[in-house]
Amino acid sequence: MRGRLTAALVLVVIAGGTAALAQRGWRGGWYRTPPKFPVETPVHRAFTFSRILYDSDRREPGGQGWYTDYPTADQNLMIRLSELTTTRVGFDEHDEPDHVVVRLTDEELFNYPFIFMSDVGTLWLDDVEAHRLGQYLLKGGFLWVDDFWGPWAWEQWTGEIAKALPEAEYPIFDITPDHPLRQAMYEVPEIPQIPSIQHWRRTGGATTSERGSRSHEVHFRGIADKAGRLMVLMSHNTDIADGWEREGEDYEFFYRFSINAYAVGINTVVHAMTH
Repeated sequence: MRGRLTAALVLVVIAGGTAALAQRGWRGGWYRTPPKFPVETPVHRAFTFSRILYDSDRREPGGQGWYTDYPTADQNLMIRLSELTTTRVGFDEHDEPDHVVVRLTDEELFNYPFIFMSDVGTLWLDDVEAHRLGQYLLKGGFLWVDDFWGPWAWEQWTGEIAKALPEAEYPIFDITPDHPLRQAMYEVPEIPQIPSIQHWRRTGGATTSERGSRSHEVHFRGIADKAGRLMVLMSHNTDIADGWEREGEDYEFFYRFSINAYAVGINTVVHAMTH
């Protein structure tokens, strides 16, 4: 499976996949790109990568709050999903991947069955946001949180998600290799530890753990509803989205991290949209 994904990704990059990013309007990073909020009248009903804009009450080294890896990670995953699967992916009137940014208090939230948060070790939810997130998830929505490192970030995240889904009722569990998500399209026997490209370059590729001994082990965990449907996916001590965002910046980084990052990303979307 991994061999087929490697070959497929190499082919689309050689065929101009990276150039297509520029043609579709990539602007070079979050600091140049304002949030892309939903339009009142959607132009399609295809898959749309939906990122949550949230408030932070603390900082994490290397983190940028809700906009970490935005918007390129969102765009790149949508492009690869359209190239490597038969999933209908939405593109806007400018032929750009139709990713959106929404708040938990927006009415549009319930139009998007898949939502994503990054750097959730800095997340803070007020009572209204927590209630809305719980409603969204229990009504069938799916949340993936990624790129938070070490025990302090874990404690921050678990304290906030418990406001929406009390841990006594909705316990956190490990997503083991036999879980359907890890076999949805590609076999994923091991969840990769992917550092930010800045950390990887700073250490000369010597380490992938951004918090040293405090984050050496990757955690891939979930929360399910009472019927067993996976509602929340947590990739802790790894930055899966950086494998999407940085795919065209460094040849070695692409081969070492991006291929596995896309396997996890595509499996997650396919599973979320079919369960």
